[in-house]
Amino acid sequence: MIKSAICEMLGIEYPVFQGGMAWIADGKLAAAVSNGGGLGIIAAGNAPGEYVREQIREARKLTGKPVGVNIMLLSPYADEVAQVVTEERIEVVTTGAGNPSKYMKDWLEAGIKVIPVVASVALAKLMTRLGASAVIAEGGESGGHVGELTTMVLVPQICDATNLPVIAAGGIADGRGVAAAFMLGACGVQMGTRFLSAEECSIHPAYKEKILKATDLCTMVTGRRLGHPVRSLRTPFARDYARAEYGGMPDAELEALGTGALRRAVQEGDNEKGCFLSGQIAAMVKKEQPAAEIVKEVMEEAEPLLLRAAQWVK
Repeated sequence: MIKSAICEMLGIEYPVFQGGMAWIADGKLAAAVSNGGGLGIIAAGNAPGEYVREQIREARKLTGKPVGVNIMLLSPYADEVAQVVTEERIEVVTTGAGNPSKYMKDWLEAGIKVIPVVASVALAKLMTRLGASAVIAEGGESGGHVGELTTMVLVPQICDATNLPVIAAGGIADGRGVAAAFMLGACGVQMGTRFLSAEECSIHPAYKEKILKATDLCTMVTGRRLGHPVRSLRTPFARDYARAEYGGMPDAELEALGTGALRRAVQEGDNEKGCFLSGQIAAMVKKEQPAAEIVKEVMEEAEPLLLRAAQWVK
């Protein structure tokens, strides 16, 4: 089975991270992925510190294996959560939607492995200088907050720019994606949308059904005008938001329009007012299955493809 530097560093069996999806990636899902040999990650999102503490402790009840926390740096509770992960002695912190420089020293002194999500070469170089353990190169195919570059373009450039292990993210859902990521120079992958179909993922049944029925043109990006583009499924809410975004609605009203939309999708399955985050690979997610099975399946699919590629080179 495929092993890499990230497996040795984190003490995990497979080089597979589960993405930190706000309102979705809770302690239960993270523990299931970690028990399956990958790295389960609890999403802090816009939640306060005590919620994150509760989820960490829930995960600890369900697994004795390493677990991570993703901190969304735009959150008003980012400072709180940054302290909580130190107090709870979390093994790994991943970060998104910003620059985690202000927290790095404290996390590293606490023995936390810091693995930021980077969408540019410049940020990857900065994180390398500041002592990150690895970086996650996430292309714009992913769900949630997205950058401009695609995974195919971003990953090799990040690999050339740093000597740290690189985790590829964005548009990866099966063994073919894993194999492609390794061929681009990555030593692991992060998947978000694929884990929406996990049995342990507690999203509303309507959300899960949308993912399982998605097509190749099922997603769209909104929020560019406010500087924080987000990829989600094409729903009445997403289309209404796009019309408002380019129809002259003031920024404050546009911001308010999106407030609570993800929670409504996750908890209520609200098709009219909910934002259903999803990557472009949703159409490749075909069935609901245990998280551990997903982890093992993608790695088993990837191994013969990489062996075949090695034979072609010879």
